[in-house]
Amino acid sequence: MKKLLVILLCLPIIGFGQCISGDCVNGKGTYITPKGDKYVGDFMNTNLHGQGTYTYSDGDKYVGGWKDNKRNGYGTNTWVNGMKYVGEYKNNKKHGQGTHTWPNGEKYVGGWKDNKKHGYGTHTFANGDKYVGGHQNNKKHGKGVYTFSDGETFKGLFENGNFLGE
Repeated sequence: MKKLLVILLCLPIIGFGQCISGDCVNGKGTYITPKGDKYVGDFMNTNLHGQGTYTYSDGDKYVGGWKDNKRNGYGTNTWVNGMKYVGEYKNNKKHGQGTHTWPNGEKYVGGWKDNKKHGYGTHTFANGDKYVGGHQNNKKHGKGVYTFSDGETFKGLFENGNFLGE
């Protein structure tokens, strides 16, 4: 009976992760999730809040600002596949200015809104093509210049990813 009681008392700790060092309520601490993810950083009212490093069990990593358990402010997200984002976050999404690079050499530097390219930015593609101009909802939108790797250019107005003309 005592063994069963001990097992039942330990289940909440195992099921919900645990603080392995420091103050994971209101301070700095280290927390391990049941999946094996690890967070080292600031806590407020048991939430990830302030600056910290979250390392996922698959090796992906986020270093930066947190607010109420969500990425907020400036941070760097790196993925084990070689992808990387450095920039601003709001409510766990890329939002503001940032740079996203892909393993194939593709790169976008510019504005983001709700995890999508938005506003002015430069997108350099793996094949050498380059677009500089407005974006909306992850598509070329507004004034811009698309330069192909062979030097040919489309300069003018884009709408929903399509070139409309000069």
